[in-house]
Amino acid sequence: MRNPTYSPAPRRGYGFARSGPAVTGATDFLRGNATMASLMPTVKRLAALQQDCARALPVMFEHCDILQFEAGQLVLAIPNAALAAKLKQQLPKLQGELEKKGWQIAGIKLKIQVTKSIAPIVHTRALVLPEKAMTALEELSTALPASKQNDQLIAALRRLVRHHRDAKE
Repeated sequence: MRNPTYSPAPRRGYGFARSGPAVTGATDFLRGNATMASLMPTVKRLAALQQDCARALPVMFEHCDILQFEAGQLVLAIPNAALAAKLKQQLPKLQGELEKKGWQIAGIKLKIQVTKSIAPIVHTRALVLPEKAMTALEELSTALPASKQNDQLIAALRRLVRHHRDAKE
């Protein structure tokens, strides 16, 4: 049986192809029904806490996230043990800065959450030599005197010219 307080939000293309910023879509979605709308104060509170943490320790908190904040206990997600060790030394400073901003924090716990990193896409450009350069290289390969020292250079120049001309076709 359906819950009578549930009213589905109108479908507005919440799939992968979204028009407009993702935050607007998320807030619209959360406001779309009573159950999800009750999460908005928690989401706003955690977002504000995340921003205050980032202001307190901008360099260190760049890769950290807030996992939980309940009963004065703040749980932070840290990507690796090295950063956790560095951040552990800065916890008193972080707690002090947050208390100045009005957050009541009794303790801070760190939890290592290894995330799968995606290798950056490297775009390579193919070198395109103009026809004038190709002609000059071809002439050089025929103008060099045939000798034991020049054989490999001549062969390399001919392969280069052949490769570039084949790639054009």
